[in-house]
Amino acid sequence: MTKLPELYVAVDVEADGPIPGPYSMLSLGMAVAGQPDLTFYTELKPISDDFVPQALAVSGLDRELLREQAPDPATAMAAAATWVNGLRRAGRPVFLAAPAVWDGMFVHWYFVRYTGHSPFGPTGSGVDLRSYWMGATGVEWAETHKGKIKHALGLGGLPHTHHAGEDAAELAQVFAAAQAAAQVFAAARARVGSRTRGS
Repeated sequence: MTKLPELYVAVDVEADGPIPGPYSMLSLGMAVAGQPDLTFYTELKPISDDFVPQALAVSGLDRELLREQAPDPATAMAAAATWVNGLRRAGRPVFLAAPAVWDGMFVHWYFVRYTGHSPFGPTGSGVDLRSYWMGATGVEWAETHKGKIKHALGLGGLPHTHHAGEDAAELAQVFAAAQAAAQVFAAARARVGSRTRGS
């Protein structure tokens, strides 16, 4: 039986504060790297009255409008889980974010709080773009800002809009290009190693 491939699900969150619980995730976007037709987006009602104005300003979302029109978190996260689990017909979903710590913190907390578990697994772990780039290229952490990665991959004009759906699609495109570059880097290292062993 053929093993299904991994599907790297790029995830982006817009929130109104630094941590979930006291503050709210206001929107969630997901997109599968290499498959631009596979996307998900939802906005969510705020879960508290607390927010950090500077954080809220980043997304430009209107908390009062979200209270009136957005789905409640339980409904939104159930829909998100259904979408992720639906991918299993084609592959094995793997969480991907930039940074995985921040986006993953919100997504894992919301999934566990409102659906009982995360479709990405019990720890909510996954791939961090910057860590992946460090491993692929051997550069230092300071050289792995997403803007620098995009420039290295020839994607410098790809916008980052702070709309969770659009930014998830951006990340999916960057990661697909990073994967292709990593294969080139690995092949080059293998050729160098082969020549070294043969000398």
